[in-house]
Amino acid sequence: NSGSMLPPVKKDRIITHLPKVVLSFPGFFFRFCRGAFDRTYKATIGVDFEMERFEVLGVPFSLQLWDTAGQERFKCIASTYYRGAQAIMVVFDLSSVNSLAHAREWLEDAMKENDPSSVLLFLVGTKKDLSLAETEQEAIRLSEEIKAEYWAVSAKSGDGVRNLFLRVASLTFEANVLAELERSGSRHVKDIISEFIIYNTVNLLKETEPQL
Repeated sequence: NSGSMLPPVKKDRIITHLPKVVLSFPGFFFRFCRGAFDRTYKATIGVDFEMERFEVLGVPFSLQLWDTAGQERFKCIASTYYRGAQAIMVVFDLSSVNSLAHAREWLEDAMKENDPSSVLLFLVGTKKDLSLAETEQEAIRLSEEIKAEYWAVSAKSGDGVRNLFLRVASLTFEANVLAELERSGSRHVKDIISEFIIYNTVNLLKETEPQL
């Protein structure tokens, strides 16, 4: 069937715009983007921004990372930056039950500006070394309720942070590739591409696990 043959897609045309990732915890991506933990970090206007470059399956891929601080006094400012997110990372403090409740409120605000069916959700607990059992159990229940991936990490030591961002980048990349194939009418290769990306994502995460 000659109709099944498709011209190759150039790597630099796979992603036609920079995907946007929104975070909800002051200074969390500071640990990833700058490789350091800053106990004194504060978002000066309620929003911080970084452009971070990844490589997924050999393809250069950049993400816009927007840290909206998640603080009540910045709520009006931050809400304008929620719009158009492809991934939302709801970050909370595992040592505080109140932090998780606040994270749920922040998510509700963020989802008002986005289509729930097209956003990747990640529920991320920080301070995993100080985790309260009650908070973690509630977080797992919440992640199932909102259909989010649950991650427990340490911004201070960096434990799990790199793998989390690699996961976000890989799934965002996959979503963009599949959307591009859908737009070009290449539905019959969709399952193959999806399986290929998921397989390589799993291997990538295994390779980047810290050795004990």
